[in-house]
Amino acid sequence: MVKCQSSEMSHGSVRESEPGVYEVAGDELSLTYRPRLVKLDDGTELAHESQGGTLASVWAGDLGGLYVEVVHLGDGPVGGELVAVVPDAETVLVGDLYTPDNPASVPMSWPEAVDLALGLTTESTRILATAGPVERDELEAFHQRLLGVMHG
Repeated sequence: MVKCQSSEMSHGSVRESEPGVYEVAGDELSLTYRPRLVKLDDGTELAHESQGGTLASVWAGDLGGLYVEVVHLGDGPVGGELVAVVPDAETVLVGDLYTPDNPASVPMSWPEAVDLALGLTTESTRILATAGPVERDELEAFHQRLLGVMHG
């Protein structure tokens, strides 16, 4: 299980810069979050190794007073999806792990990844997906739909 280690960070900002793309801004740096690629404004790029990057599981960083974790919890519909956790903004960015439509097929690790993402949230967490904001109960229902598709 991934656990966030923030305790005394200031509140940061998370805004949608274009549909499904979010900018997380700290005092000194910012990062642009896409489901399979995260870019810091200092030129650093994070992508999961299945998408041509070197990130195997987790990257954590201080963006100048704002703590952010980027994790790979498992593949979703495409593979290599990255989840960003911004504890002080009470936000979890789940990217393509959530879709409003039921998929025709489900890779084995997709329901597990959604379940792990749910474990990073509370009732007050803002959950942002490529499709837009998602309520926690809808993410839970989606997890059950994935299991239903997977197990018929």
